[in-house]
Amino acid sequence: MSQPKHQTVRDYIAAKKAGKTEETSRIVREVCERFATRTTDGSEAAELFEATMTTPLGQQNN
Repeated sequence: MSQPKHQTVRDYIAAKKAGKTEETSRIVREVCERFATRTTDGSEAAELFEATMTTPLGQQNN
């Protein structure tokens, strides 16, 4: 995956690599809500989908 255009997707990738599942869930909900209300085009959701499929879940350091 090339460098994502959307900051939310970059934040999602960082959170997922760090194992922060609550944060990744929050980001997914926010992007889905924006897409559902058409306050964003489909590119953000498409990037997020690709990130969910290609980014491995890391372990959170406590």
